[in-house]
Amino acid sequence: MAKIDRIKEEIGWLKVVFGILVATDISLLAWLAEKFASAPKVQVIVSLVVVVIVTGAIVWVNHVAYGRIQQLEDL
Repeated sequence: MAKIDRIKEEIGWLKVVFGILVATDISLLAWLAEKFASAPKVQVIVSLVVVVIVTGAIVWVNHVAYGRIQQLEDL
């Protein structure tokens, strides 16, 4: 497999992971907005921590994808 094809395939997988993470993040934020007052404090805290982790993962995947796109431009 040519290097350019491998990079394109990796970008495709990163798009899937990015979409899943964004959907997860939006769902968690919606749940938090709806249940913030009624949910147990521990559950709210855990949810906030998970939102921070998932948002960080989104930023990381975005950074990696842009790096792979830059690699394509350099070929």
